[in-house]
Amino acid sequence: MKADILSLASDLTARGEPFVLVTVVRREAPSSASVGDTALITSGGTFHGWLGGSCTQPTAIREAMRALEDGSPRLVALSSDPDRDNRPGVVVLPMTCHSGGNVDLYVEPVLPAPRLYLFGASPTSRALSRLAHVLGYAVEAVDELADQASFPEADRVVTNPDTDEFIQRARKHRGRILAVVATLGDNDLEAIRTAASIAPEYLGVVASRKRFAVLKDSLHSSGMSATDLDKIENPAGLNLGATGPEEIALSILAAIIQQGRSVREAKESAECVEELDPVCGMKVSVVGARHIHEENGHSFYFCCGGCRDKFRSDPGSYLPAGEGSSI
Repeated sequence: MKADILSLASDLTARGEPFVLVTVVRREAPSSASVGDTALITSGGTFHGWLGGSCTQPTAIREAMRALEDGSPRLVALSSDPDRDNRPGVVVLPMTCHSGGNVDLYVEPVLPAPRLYLFGASPTSRALSRLAHVLGYAVEAVDELADQASFPEADRVVTNPDTDEFIQRARKHRGRILAVVATLGDNDLEAIRTAASIAPEYLGVVASRKRFAVLKDSLHSSGMSATDLDKIENPAGLNLGATGPEEIALSILAAIIQQGRSVREAKESAECVEELDPVCGMKVSVVGARHIHEENGHSFYFCCGGCRDKFRSDPGSYLPAGEGSSI
């Protein structure tokens, strides 16, 4: 991997920006790609590096965006004969380069660590900090009494969370945002309001059902919507019969992991609307498509500007017989 790609990857990682690394792992002549060629694709779709001819870039970018969306790596084969090259576990797509050949790409998303905000300096919060750190979460302890000595594994300790700077910084995180309120009666309402304001994917409150019912009424009376209140999990965590801070922390992280899996599965099962590029035959995702042409009231989608321009110059050559003027 070239030094400039490594440097860019390091910089994006330090800033908490997601990106995708795409590497050529197999090629067959006459492709101009070589095994080991690498590209980095940012979350905005900017392409850095080399994967052979520029004709491979639209496919690489599209598959990179899908990898960022579902968080899963994939092996993509650009094949001059897709039917022959069909293999289990491989996404096989037509090679659009005029030079031909076959290229296999390993597409790997690099995502920021999920960030867990722990409101309260309670024993449960400290246990959560220790266990979440082991599992690879970025941890922020949020409480006016918190310090690095009581949360040695935390990436950051915030003693004044009631600021716009804290909320805006938290909401800019590009990975999963999770929050647990374990204040145990000390500033519960303020902690829940602040936690909800950072728009976490998961928000759990460690409190008895009776205590949370009182908190919920107060929050609703002070203006928190019923929709936001319904997103709060109480009691926090899976029902494992947990007792003690460590077991409660384990049950909460289990709930967070379970929710994350459910979200990924929902995304994977969501229907992806695709159209065939009439010039090269490549599948093009309709959502977010960049190269579109309207012809006789019908939308056509293209993998790149070159295919779109070819179609524009002579639509009849790329349409089924008899459809040139009646689409």
